[in-house]
Amino acid sequence: MQAQPDADKPDATKTLSLILSRLDDMKAEETVTIDLRGKSAYSDYMIVTTGRVNRHVGAIAENVTKSLKENGVKNIHVEGLPNCDWVLIDSGEVIVHVFRPEVREFYNLERLWTQNPAVAAV
Repeated sequence: MQAQPDADKPDATKTLSLILSRLDDMKAEETVTIDLRGKSAYSDYMIVTTGRVNRHVGAIAENVTKSLKENGVKNIHVEGLPNCDWVLIDSGEVIVHVFRPEVREFYNLERLWTQNPAVAAV
């Protein structure tokens, strides 16, 4: 008998939709969603997005985290809030990276996780 998913916990698709909606509300820029299903054992989706300045990065991260908690996502792990150059939000099924533009360009995470690196640069 298979274990039933927790009915109170949103699934990966709902969590992804919730986060993308919140990022849009917060005017996050250049949001990219990377499907990790079959590529990663620890997460289904990765979102990479940009805030204009440190304060915007922090506001986006705090708003997304608050929304996840309000929608029943537990055990959210957040790193990087003190500096707000790069904030990581790990909700389990969906990982969100919120960068300042220069930091995002330097690390270029999209290139690491996409099949065709040229597509990520577009």
